[in-house]
Amino acid sequence: MDQAERLRDILKKQVLQPKKKRTAKVITVTSGKGGVGKTSLSVNLAIQLSRLGKQVVIFDADFGLANIEIMLGLRPKYNLADLMYRGKKIGDIITYGPENVGFISGGSGIRELESISRDQVFSLIHKLDDLDRAADVIIVDTGAGISDAVLEFVAASEDILLVATPEPTSITDAYALMKVLDRKTDYNEGKTVVKLVANQVREDWEATELFEKLAVVVRKFLDIEVEFLGAVPYDKNMHRAVVHQRPVSISYPEAGSAKAIKRIARKLDNQFMDEKERGGIAKLFSSVIRMRFMR
Repeated sequence: MDQAERLRDILKKQVLQPKKKRTAKVITVTSGKGGVGKTSLSVNLAIQLSRLGKQVVIFDADFGLANIEIMLGLRPKYNLADLMYRGKKIGDIITYGPENVGFISGGSGIRELESISRDQVFSLIHKLDDLDRAADVIIVDTGAGISDAVLEFVAASEDILLVATPEPTSITDAYALMKVLDRKTDYNEGKTVVKLVANQVREDWEATELFEKLAVVVRKFLDIEVEFLGAVPYDKNMHRAVVHQRPVSISYPEAGSAKAIKRIARKLDNQFMDEKERGGIAKLFSSVIRMRFMR
């Protein structure tokens, strides 16, 4: 039995067992392409959920970029790799920003998950279990596109927010992501619903048309459910906030985009109340590790 097979067996028998305690709600935010406002949505959604009384942590799974750090004005001292290899605890790698929103940088740890040892698997999952107890909501901001690294996090997630704009290329790429996701054996269609956020819409009918275009082809060709979560209007204030490296929910709280994200946050919060079981971030990472060893 090689190392990969042993780790798969460990994850299957011990790490992936259902948990009895209540764990954090994990929301994975993704998009078929870049430039659609995915990270802005993640950050502002975190702020709005924090204002609803939730302890929120953003996990940056977009290796190589620092968009969230820039938007929150943070410079984290440690990242996931320090948790995995350098003896740091969850509390050490969380940096707190505006509205008490926590932030964890994936750093090189995302890339190095496939080379993790047996003991490191146990240590990582145990530490992430602490995060599940400390946070109410964990928002995972993935990279854009359909790379393996993105799809692993999306496929392992129990709650997926797919961000798309009315641009034809965005709609096409959003469908391409769901198409590839549908083919992954680890994707549990019966458990996960893809929730669409229509971003940068200029008219209400654009959001409706975007959703209908996607929903028609998804229902016809894929074994995936797609649900319309809400729309965020095109807003010059959002653009100004991005330029000034500040979340629009803080810089312009009465802006149309900020109010729309606030409505989405309330809708999600109401959905959280109806949930009885959650896998949490520890289970998500154990699933990602297992998928990497199954390649």
